[in-house]
Amino acid sequence: MTDAAVRPATSRRTPAGGAPTAPHSADEARAADASEPRIDVTAVTDLLLGTWAGTRREAREMIKDPVFWRVEGMPMAEHRERVLAQLRLLVERGGSRRAFPEEYGGANDNGANVTGFMELVLADPSLQIKSGVQWGLFASAIHQLGTKKHHDRWLRQAMDLELPGAFAMTETGHGSDVASIATTAAYDPATEEFVIHTPFRGAWKEYLGNAALHGRAATVFAHLITGGVDYGVHCFFVPLRDDEGRFLPGVGGEDNGVKGGLNGIDNGRLHFDHVRIPRENLLDRYGSVAPDGTYSSEIASPGRRFFTMLGALVQGRVSLEGAATTATALALHIAITYGNQRRQFDSGIGTDEVVLLDYGKHQRRLLPLLAQNYAQFFAGDELVKAFDDVFSGRGDTAEAREDLETLAASLKPLSTWNALSTIQECREACGGAGFMAENRLVGLHHDLDVYVTFEGDNNVLLQLVGKRLLSDYAKRFRRKAPAALARYAVGQTAGRIFHGAGLRQLGQTVADLGSTARSVELGLRMEQQHELLADRVERMVADLAARLRPAAKASPEEAAILFNANQAELIEAARAHGELLQWEAFSDAVASVDDPGTRQVLTWLRDLFGLTLVERHLAWYLVNGRLSAQRAATVSRYVDRLCLRLRPHAQDLVDAFGFAPEHVRAPIASGAERERQDEARAYHAALAASGEAPVPEKSLSRR
Repeated sequence: MTDAAVRPATSRRTPAGGAPTAPHSADEARAADASEPRIDVTAVTDLLLGTWAGTRREAREMIKDPVFWRVEGMPMAEHRERVLAQLRLLVERGGSRRAFPEEYGGANDNGANVTGFMELVLADPSLQIKSGVQWGLFASAIHQLGTKKHHDRWLRQAMDLELPGAFAMTETGHGSDVASIATTAAYDPATEEFVIHTPFRGAWKEYLGNAALHGRAATVFAHLITGGVDYGVHCFFVPLRDDEGRFLPGVGGEDNGVKGGLNGIDNGRLHFDHVRIPRENLLDRYGSVAPDGTYSSEIASPGRRFFTMLGALVQGRVSLEGAATTATALALHIAITYGNQRRQFDSGIGTDEVVLLDYGKHQRRLLPLLAQNYAQFFAGDELVKAFDDVFSGRGDTAEAREDLETLAASLKPLSTWNALSTIQECREACGGAGFMAENRLVGLHHDLDVYVTFEGDNNVLLQLVGKRLLSDYAKRFRRKAPAALARYAVGQTAGRIFHGAGLRQLGQTVADLGSTARSVELGLRMEQQHELLADRVERMVADLAARLRPAAKASPEEAAILFNANQAELIEAARAHGELLQWEAFSDAVASVDDPGTRQVLTWLRDLFGLTLVERHLAWYLVNGRLSAQRAATVSRYVDRLCLRLRPHAQDLVDAFGFAPEHVRAPIASGAERERQDEARAYHAALAASGEAPVPEKSLSRR
């Protein structure tokens, strides 16, 4: 038998028979084909770290110190004290001051603040969240909702952790529904005091970081009542404990105890029994009460005033979006590095065992998630830039704040949901090793689980986005002539995308080129991806608007029933909008790249992201006539081809995250697996060469 008869079929990218000779790196791919591109890893790291790359690197350098690392298996009480001590170290190293005014020792750099805190998730998600409670919520409420008298009195203490605090918004009975909370702050003009009260058990403040042990004060959200009028939810500074840690009179609480994750944070619940605080403790940037009880506000509309106050605290959603993206990148780094080293099963023709990432299923399960993660990094940087523009004052307008709220509510759900699904997929892709606590994937999943309901349940946030999309749609067609609306409707229902954006010509291309794969590549590039994704959003919003139009003339009860019947579609339209934003951010990032090899590989990765989105929603495209059944089938085949193209670049793409070994801290991604595999291969090769290897039983039957 000749060598050719037993050698696997060859291909530039993925040979047959389990792909034992496929290139595992861009270097190997280039050695096989000099025209193969590769990325400039350092340049891509800069691109991923974004506008505040310097701050990210500064934070990553700081958390290389083991004193900041999570210790797996640590008892809850010890973990809580460790994280509190870590917060004190952050203060010592200047990590708590970035967002606050210079006159109080801050740096007045909001973008740097949130990006710095995002990176703490690499050390311990409990550290990231507890620091967010102290400085992103408690101190930020004093800063953003208070005025100079409040800043002078409490801000420096909060910045320096001399005044640990809780952010008391959520109630047991009303989680994301802040407007319906039951805690009251009734003004007593005789004593010039507010009386803070939780009238029943469901009104207790719930799930509050720093509430169980460490918090000495809280920013409490309650209905401001004066002169018999409820002026809506406002924020109040309320002392909780004395210097010995005992609750003050009228204040009570309980420890939430062990949670599914984030057990380094002392979450608890608080209640108030007619607790009196001075009138000056109302954080009165958006509404104030005079000594005689007269209420005043520069914002006349109660609804706009309420949303303006909540909008001042949007940085929590911005931080969660970025932290989830970074944690997802860590999981992908671990799983892809392991998959590029771990060998399992031979190809069936007597070759060496095959590296996991050479298997088509392994590529399919991980590489689209890698593309998604890149999209999140680029969209997240746009979100932080929008946040910094508003909170720096450079672009602080009512319209900009509304856009920022919508952008944060669009991206935070997608990033946090994706974190859970990706980390779980990475865990499974690493087999039993992924289930070991030392390899971090299980712990990351536990800790990030609650991110999907932190700072607003994801579905509630997407509902807000959907309402904004409908509002913008209504404005777009307000006072339009019926004839214009009719023309628009006809254009939408006639299959505008399939028949007007190049995909109709795809059939002719197939005939000319004789290759479906080649023609799909020509027909599903950037412009067509954008058309497909954008049209889906526009069509879904238009359909929703049409279905909800009768609500304008219906009774409130009938309108509520109609809206509820379409709620799922509204949330799905908002999700499609967020996916479009991510794709557009990815495309903008690719366009900014000068190096041809980097641009080519990132273009493939962007295409993988875009077509994976199309594939995920193929049923919609088919039902709505945007793709034929034949074209829909070619989408999945093209996704497969992109995975094959990107396989040699997978390690470069995760190395570009810029994680040092001190950030990864997972033995299976440390090179130890490669050493084990090399040892095993060397052993078997030496045994075979010695002539002393046992004879396989199967070979006996051939004699």
